[in-house]
Amino acid sequence: MHALLNLFGKSPFAPLQKHMGKVKECVDKLPDVIEAAFKQDWQKVEEISDAISRSEYEADKIKNDIRNHLTSSVFLPIDRGQLLEILTTQDTLADRAEDIGVMLTYKEITLPDSLKDDFRELLAKNIAVFQEAYLIIREMDELLETSFGGIEAKKVAEMGNKVSEHEHEVDNLQKKVIKALYKEEDKMSFGTFLLWQKILSAISALSNLSEKLALLVRRTLESR
Repeated sequence: MHALLNLFGKSPFAPLQKHMGKVKECVDKLPDVIEAAFKQDWQKVEEISDAISRSEYEADKIKNDIRNHLTSSVFLPIDRGQLLEILTTQDTLADRAEDIGVMLTYKEITLPDSLKDDFRELLAKNIAVFQEAYLIIREMDELLETSFGGIEAKKVAEMGNKVSEHEHEVDNLQKKVIKALYKEEDKMSFGTFLLWQKILSAISALSNLSEKLALLVRRTLESR
């Protein structure tokens, strides 16, 4: 029981929010690791990548604690399956952030200067969508206080709508950046081109997963 109290504290959503905080630590480090790669500072890339991996590992420990303690004896105001699906999506966000950091350590790759601003913009917009999903998870306590209804539920639903809208904008930007990358393909080795393509895909996954997370919370509201 003491372990349960330590895990859940005063809020049934505390461990979920704690986990999301660790996910945010992973995502927040991405601009720095990308900039270090652009500057060819590979020691810094290694350091930041290691820091992202540490935050991802800490997120994993919280995830495992939640799963290990989430028995039928624990009262939850939402379905356990829904909570675990939200948790899994958050965890995948941390995984994708770690993937980006790790891939940048595979080899000392360069990116044509003409593409750097496109990559910066795409990363910034993906992180912005993630931040919106992060704020939705922070609202879970307020939702509980209003029994998942009323003005607060409408507020969270609207926040979810904005996540979907902004994710669509990111999709359009991703297509633009992919086309730009292919135009510069002949300036890179095949291995370098392929690695940047995979990094671009992992960056774009951040907004896709953030939209999924927002939709899961909305589905939870609708099932109440």
